[in-house]
Amino acid sequence: MKEYILIDLDGTLTNPKLGITKSMQYALKSRNIIVDDLDTLTKHIGPPLKEGIMESYGFNEEETEKAIKKFREYFEETGIFENEVYEGIELLLSKLKEAGKMIIVATSKPEVFARKILEHFHIEVYFDDICGAAIDDTRSKKEEVIRYALERNRIADLDKVVMVGDRKYDIEGAKAVGIASIGVLYGFGSKEELMVAGADGLAETVDELYDVIIHL
Repeated sequence: MKEYILIDLDGTLTNPKLGITKSMQYALKSRNIIVDDLDTLTKHIGPPLKEGIMESYGFNEEETEKAIKKFREYFEETGIFENEVYEGIELLLSKLKEAGKMIIVATSKPEVFARKILEHFHIEVYFDDICGAAIDDTRSKKEEVIRYALERNRIADLDKVVMVGDRKYDIEGAKAVGIASIGVLYGFGSKEELMVAGADGLAETVDELYDVIIHL
């Protein structure tokens, strides 16, 4: 039975589509790349920001840093709150706490932003810790965030830990560390993506997620 629940933020707890895609649109415009269809930018929900930008647009280090600065310029003021909690999440978190689970957010989003978002929606009270990327991107890959969360909370028994997320990065990060993982299908990753990455369980909906966690 899993006692420690690590859970992703974007695409798992909240739907950040509008805020992230508009922030990316703003950043790309500053590099003379015009994107009108925000749906084409949902690929940036999940992976570390720097990695996603470099892979998608072929920017060098300097160009990428400039784009990240513009992304955060919009995100910090506006995009951070162009977001919504998925229906049923608060009930899920409440049931997990009642079941005695330790719940920790593990996100590739900078930790300072993750905390602001959770506090904005008044759900930070359900979490024993909120662990995210460093603002300077030195800790941005999901594997690094997971290790950081485990170390900070002195969790040594990996058999009692599960990572919950909507993208392959969550599943691959969990496998690299040696913990189980659950993929959620209501976020931004496909069933195929999550299965190929090696998810130990899948949840179609938020309502299903509790049972998948409890029975894994």
